[in-house]
Amino acid sequence: MSPAQIIDGLAIAAQVRAEVAERARKLADRGVIPGLALFLIGDDPSSISYVRSKDNAAEEAGIFSETLDLSDSVSQDRLISRILDVDEDRRFHAVLVQLPLPPHLDESAVINAIDPTKDVDGVTAANQGRLLRGEPCPHPATPAGVLELLHRTGNPPQGKHVVVCGRSNIVGKPIAAILMQKNPRANATVTVCHTGTTDLAHYTRQADILVAAMGVPAAITADMVKPGAVVIDVGNNWVPDQTRKSGRRLVGDVDFEGVSAVAGAITPVPGGVGPMTVAMLLSNTVMLAEASLS
Repeated sequence: MSPAQIIDGLAIAAQVRAEVAERARKLADRGVIPGLALFLIGDDPSSISYVRSKDNAAEEAGIFSETLDLSDSVSQDRLISRILDVDEDRRFHAVLVQLPLPPHLDESAVINAIDPTKDVDGVTAANQGRLLRGEPCPHPATPAGVLELLHRTGNPPQGKHVVVCGRSNIVGKPIAAILMQKNPRANATVTVCHTGTTDLAHYTRQADILVAAMGVPAAITADMVKPGAVVIDVGNNWVPDQTRKSGRRLVGDVDFEGVSAVAGAITPVPGGVGPMTVAMLLSNTVMLAEASLS
């Protein structure tokens, strides 16, 4: 069997960002500059790096972006007050609160302070409900990126059996909800597996498309994958690696070396789903700016 097609998330994300930039230019011609507000609470290095990459990508795409840095000791009332202020600020069409939050903050209360019409990552209860109902709303950026990767590589989910490993509110649940919808870009049969699933491999071996989003390094091995399956690795795990200057390296939830010998197509980590998350966040920002004109 031939080695798996490597799905180049960097190249596909570049296509999406170019399309976003063109849409932003058309908005600018109408006097509207898409605006994105990013809330960063605390000084977690991964969050700082991620927000910086979003900020830079937004600027390149013609999107006005501002990061609101708050101390990790900020009170919940103060944080929610700041979010409500941005909700009312006409410069911003999109609002994102970078997760995870410090443990003293109620994530649900903070997230639901975002105006659903500015909820760029589709995380409010209102937009998650709309997503499940198949109503128009911003889709969470990572699941939206997975859908784009599938379509732009000639692997549409329609009629396929998709097995999603993971049930988080930002990846597992929304990707399942997106793919089960009755529309030509979805129409998949979806199975959701999780830590309570007995004999995980029994289900993963049935997948035409396997989405790994568990947060466990190398959880999916070659013997768990049907030959020729499309494997989407959403994992983002740091593991020790003394050969690197940093002493660590980034790996996914899939044993890439083993699975790539069995799968028909596979996303690498890094360079797969990650770049698409940022690209789709920008796409959602422009979509919300476009909606503000209607």
